[in-house]
Amino acid sequence: MKKELINTLHTRFEESACNEDGVEYWTARDLQVLLKYSKWDNFAKVIQKAKDACKNSEVEVSDHFAPVGKMVEIGSGSKREVEDYNLTRYACYLITQNGDPRKDEIAFAQTYFAVQTRKQEIIENRLKELKRIEARERLSNAEKRFAGIVFERGVDSKGFARIKSKGDSILFGGNSTRTMKDKLDVPQSRALADFLPKITLAAKTLADEMTEHNLLEKDLQGESAIAKEHSHSNEAVRNALVGRGIHPENLPAAEDIKKVQSRLRAESRKLPKESQKLPAK
Repeated sequence: MKKELINTLHTRFEESACNEDGVEYWTARDLQVLLKYSKWDNFAKVIQKAKDACKNSEVEVSDHFAPVGKMVEIGSGSKREVEDYNLTRYACYLITQNGDPRKDEIAFAQTYFAVQTRKQEIIENRLKELKRIEARERLSNAEKRFAGIVFERGVDSKGFARIKSKGDSILFGGNSTRTMKDKLDVPQSRALADFLPKITLAAKTLADEMTEHNLLEKDLQGESAIAKEHSHSNEAVRNALVGRGIHPENLPAAEDIKKVQSRLRAESRKLPKESQKLPAK
């Protein structure tokens, strides 16, 4: 997500915040607009799912979701009352968990409401962590698909490991997987990908998907043919990176992805206790 968009979204969410008796909240109607839901009926279903999640977490729903009426003009100067809610930060967070994180507004909101402080630089860093986790998951899924297809074409697990190892060696400029682990101080028992930056994860995913596409198109069979194709894919990806001044083997290690995931899960668990409750009516 570009910094300019983060700036814009941060401003919009800040300006929509309300305050009553020192308690910060957002209205559901405003949040609907912020999250780009065009129809209230659809958004109301998301709110109900969030309320159910709140209840299942053994948190008092009324502390975070307060039904309120809102008068809106319907033409000719007349008004009618429509359904609305006052929502705490925790309520807003639960609502965003039911949205599509591929939408920029949802991805931003998930972090905006998850962190204790809403300082923009902290939100930006957390968004980067989430994007790296997503990139790691995409690579894992691509590798599983690739392995499944390869196993159907006469290659066993050892052969698949050799195919992957040769591809890594080409992507990392002649450095083997073991060499890269030593270089980045990665335990030999752990996957190298758990310590790679987002761009390298994306590169490995692209190489896997290119190989998968071509081996199906060309109906390749056996370890030798598939290994050759995978080498070509990794060479093409490496050339594209190097052409832009990016050498994967020289990029620093990223934080252990498991530690990042654990930290984000811990933040989510603490959120109900940290979030202010709505004033009793």
